Amino acid sequence: MQISIFIVDAFTDQPFRGNPAAVCLLEDELEEGCHQKIAAEMNLSETAFIRKLHPTDDFTKSSHFGLRWFTPTNEVPLCGHATLASAAVLFQLKKNVNSTLTFQTLSGELIAREAEDYIILDLPLYFTCPQDFQEVKELVKAAVGDLNVQDIRYSPDTKKLLVCLSDIYKRSDLEKLKVNGQELLLAEKTGKVKGLIVTLKGDFHGKHESYDFYSRYFAPWNGVSEDPVTGSAHAVLSSYWSQQLGKNELCAFQCSTRGGQLKILLRHDGRVDIGGQTSIVLKGFLTI
Repeated sequence: MQISIFIVDAFTDQPFRGNPAAVCLLEDELEEGCHQKIAAEMNLSETAFIRKLHPTDDFTKSSHFGLRWFTPTNEVPLCGHATLASAAVLFQLKKNVNSTLTFQTLSGELIAREAEDYIILDLPLYFTCPQDFQEVKELVKAAVGDLNVQDIRYSPDTKKLLVCLSDIYKRSDLEKLKVNGQELLLAEKTGKVKGLIVTLKGDFHGKHESYDFYSRYFAPWNGVSEDPVTGSAHAVLSSYWSQQLGKNELCAFQCSTRGGQLKILLRHDGRVDIGGQTSIVLKGFLTI
């Protein structure tokens, strides 16, 4: 059995930047256990599987598809960058004729559309609540060391902890942060955290482009020590920084080694549009 497979760098217009995702196009049903085996073989933060909802569907003409995401260790309910990568494969390689694509996922219906050089994802918007510092003190210490923290929030829907650094710090301070995934696993004692975001207010006077906020994201609980650029984390960050900055249009940069840019628009219906570019770096076939 041969499966068409692609590697797409998401949230960037350059190869070897952004966040790489593998995308598999399933012409036929795949044996359930194979999804996880393929994701482990690819060993990227996520492998996406696009499937036809009906036998007569076509990757070029149909507008509705099933979509699942797997890390090397488990299936996840939402992955923004692999959804962006999946839409890029359908729009750019399969030349899908539709202006929008709808994916049936564990997080409900997700819609992707093309807008000039960007693909826009319609994602759920996740709000945060204040988090007691003492409850996560060891975890925060493992993540940011002795850096000053001005806010800690928790997203119960996504099980993500958001740690906001003091405004005294710059992008370079966030980039220099050394975080050990194994130490995060050992320090998390609550059992409720499955992802950790470290974020910082943007710097509009530095040498870099202007961004409203910066972030890094760590998910060793899902087998990903650091994720390069994370759409699902920005579904949390969007609500937080919109409240902090008093604006609904935001531009963000995730400060991993690879780095990636995201355009954000909070909508009035409680969802968020997250836009990004892509670079397709590999096309091939997987034989199983």
